[in-house]
Amino acid sequence: MLNAVPLTRDLVFVGGGHAHALVLRKWGMNSLPGARLTVINPGPTAPYTGMLPGHVAGHYSRDTLEIDLMRLARFAGARLILAHATAIDRDAKLIHVEGRPPVAYDVASIDIGITARMDIPGFDAHAVGAKPLDIYARAWRDFLDRAQPHQTPTIAVIGGGVAGCELAMAMAFALRERGAAPQVTVIEAGADISGVGARARARLHAAMRDLGVRFEANAKVTRIAQGEVILADHPAVKADLCVGAAGAFPHGWIARTDLPQHDGFIVIDPDLRVSGDAHLFAVGDCAHMPFAPRPKAGVFAVRAAPVLHHNLRAVLTSTKLKPFRPQKSYLKLISLGGKSALAEKWGFAPAGPLLWRWKDRIDRTFMDKLDTLPVMRPPALPDVVVEGVRDGNQTVPLCGGCGAKVGGGVLKSGLVHPEGTLNPDIVSGPGDDAAILRFPGGGFQVLSTDHLRAFIEDPVQMARIAAVHALGDIWAMGATPQAALSSIVLPRMSPALQERTLREINDTARSVFQQAGASVVGGHTTMGAELTIGFTVTGTRAEMPITVSGARAGDVLVLTRPIGSGVVLAAHMAGTAPARVVADTLSIMQQPQDVAARVLENAHAMTDTTGFGLAGHIQAMCTASTLQAEIWRDRVPFYPGARALSDRGVASSLLAANVADAPTTGIADPLLHDPQTAGGLLAALPPDAAETAIEALRAQGCTGWIIGQLDAGTGPIRVS
Repeated sequence: MLNAVPLTRDLVFVGGGHAHALVLRKWGMNSLPGARLTVINPGPTAPYTGMLPGHVAGHYSRDTLEIDLMRLARFAGARLILAHATAIDRDAKLIHVEGRPPVAYDVASIDIGITARMDIPGFDAHAVGAKPLDIYARAWRDFLDRAQPHQTPTIAVIGGGVAGCELAMAMAFALRERGAAPQVTVIEAGADISGVGARARARLHAAMRDLGVRFEANAKVTRIAQGEVILADHPAVKADLCVGAAGAFPHGWIARTDLPQHDGFIVIDPDLRVSGDAHLFAVGDCAHMPFAPRPKAGVFAVRAAPVLHHNLRAVLTSTKLKPFRPQKSYLKLISLGGKSALAEKWGFAPAGPLLWRWKDRIDRTFMDKLDTLPVMRPPALPDVVVEGVRDGNQTVPLCGGCGAKVGGGVLKSGLVHPEGTLNPDIVSGPGDDAAILRFPGGGFQVLSTDHLRAFIEDPVQMARIAAVHALGDIWAMGATPQAALSSIVLPRMSPALQERTLREINDTARSVFQQAGASVVGGHTTMGAELTIGFTVTGTRAEMPITVSGARAGDVLVLTRPIGSGVVLAAHMAGTAPARVVADTLSIMQQPQDVAARVLENAHAMTDTTGFGLAGHIQAMCTASTLQAEIWRDRVPFYPGARALSDRGVASSLLAANVADAPTTGIADPLLHDPQTAGGLLAALPPDAAETAIEALRAQGCTGWIIGQLDAGTGPIRVS
């Protein structure tokens, strides 16, 4: 009997701002049974803006100021969709998302912040906005890396508010630390620094003078050209780098919606709901609070988070909502370039290193709250269990990234076919990537099946990866994909959520298979304990399909994808993998390999690197071809971050079985046994053909590495 509470409502977060990040943490500590949570954000991390000037000045690394949305979403049991939201259809309750089907919602919340992109001629071509952080941080790093001692780089910052002055001082400080002599100019349309009182303004001017930062007041920018900013009634300002930091600008796509707006910002009521909409919330800098107008500052998003969390649950459970009452005054802590800061509240404006240490402690405490999450532990075993239950391999959580496969040794002993049981039309059965069937009129068909337990919460991304994973067996045999049957297990959910989920999965699967030249012709769907997606796939080939038994002595081994996905996904499911590591790995895993398969269609032998790990698949090819392999360790590609995770002791739940089953006792590196999902093609070709294939792969935007060679003889794999 399935005892899980059924999913009945979709809660969707658009954006990964500070309020949403804090709510995700609270949700993970105390989720609401029956609600399925989705987060839509362009990247796997979100910047904490309070530490941005410190990062620019060189006091913090990039990782220090990034909120890991991947880990937070995993902790909260939410799916994270890495894409831009582009529109909202409030009548149909759909969020339109770039590059994928719309996401349905019952309740949604928007926390997308602001942008600093300015509507000035030449801005797009010759300047960069201070927000979003990703673009600005990349431009700043490139600029700083090019700076040389004794050079005089020029920078213009458009906007003389607190943010513009902070960034100007931070950039000036960092360049001086490199030995350069920067000329930094803050360009302000008004008469003076905005957003602070007279005492703070005087201290900011003094701090900028100490760093050689010039403040150009009453200056209107007319256009931006290569290397300079053109002003009205002022001399042009030289600018090797131009940064826009003038005020807060709403994201353009919001203006194209029917949401109630004030100057492009979403108008909300005291309970944080969008005015006139009972099921849509907005919070943070993207929202306008007519009941309590406030400047755009992260402190209000942080203070709004507990109210947002309560009110989201209230709407989903039909209980009473709370009003948000933002404070009228708040403490400003402003970085002064070096490790010194200015504090302003109630007209007081002290400054000094002690205040920077105070600001640093506040900022790190905030980030620690989002970074230090309770460890995800499996349910405890009962006090009394039968023998064998407490054995090490039985208590390791199934990571899912390896498909939670059964070990190779068990499969070999459990799938033995008695002689004479195969139909005469079957050329080969178990043991290769796919069964090979002979057509009566000539030619061959290959047949394979695969399914994956969900290792991420997003059905769309899981469907893409599962389809690519299943197609790998067909591509590895040099066949052309023909048809697919789906096999889907949905977790228990309401009919409405069943329909939404199946539409996402089936639309995605059809797209992947159509791109590969195949059609989804049917399938079977049921409900179970967890999301599982699989496909049975057929392919055709006029001549005998490529198998693992055709390799020849002297061939070299070509691999088309890095390895290490098993350890990355194991760490992700445990909540310990860095967001960008997971995002980059998943991005590669969901890419089709049809181009690589065509390039390698004349390989002597080929397989796809999946659950049994690189060493296991190489050994299978050697055993079938009666050869011995040598792996060139330094040429084996690994997913970024996989080595560090493996060295920390992270391992897939199938790793122990792979090590035990592989007759490669000389291989101590766990990553060579790491089980892969949607792994690369592994092909045996003559050296000249392999070099040609590598060049052809690169010419078509694919990757390939020559990682070893095959020699006459038998025995364990050698690693050199």
